[in-house]
Amino acid sequence: MFRELLNIFRSKNPLTEMGENFARMLKVAHEMTLSAGSIFFEKKALPEERDQIRRQDIEVNQLERAIRKQVVAHLSIPGNTADVPYCLLLMSLVKDVERLGDYAKNILELVDFCPETLPDDEIVKELLSIREGIEEAFQAASEVFTSLEPERALRLIREGREMAKESDALIGRIAGEQYDTATTTALVLATRYYKRIGGHLLNVVSSVVMPVHKVDYFDEDEILSQR
Repeated sequence: MFRELLNIFRSKNPLTEMGENFARMLKVAHEMTLSAGSIFFEKKALPEERDQIRRQDIEVNQLERAIRKQVVAHLSIPGNTADVPYCLLLMSLVKDVERLGDYAKNILELVDFCPETLPDDEIVKELLSIREGIEEAFQAASEVFTSLEPERALRLIREGREMAKESDALIGRIAGEQYDTATTTALVLATRYYKRIGGHLLNVVSSVVMPVHKVDYFDEDEILSQR
């Protein structure tokens, strides 16, 4: 299903513009995640940098609405009913990317109440490791999305599931530390936001290996049985 959709994006089909808008959404959400992480951990947020992330969030939302409008317009034309499955898949994926932008903005907003300096301890080092893993997964997901590499997609999904477990375990460890309220809140929310970014990335990657009605619900046994 996804391979056919990507082929349509690359053709002269009217869906091509939707594909370009989706690629732009993914790129902007990636940039937002990188910038928000840098600001949260390094505490060097200039006003223009924060404003840039907010403008990018608006752009992501505008692109989502534009794609939805394009889908409705395309499907309203007689003879385009064959594209319904692809349009449904695209509508699902744009919501995931829109949420990626939201969580990046949420990470930025943590700077408003978290301490000037985060603790220099194993908890924060582990959170930094999760951040780095998510940022690397974001780049890899973008590449898998355009190159259609099922094996790499499977590997990313497995790694993403492990990272989600690590995030849950870290939240438990943070709760057991004697941090002040602001620090505890910032670290718990940051961990949660990175976990959710990872989850939505997995939804995008799952479209490479799962049929449209099972996107977001990865079943490795089903994939292997189809080979």
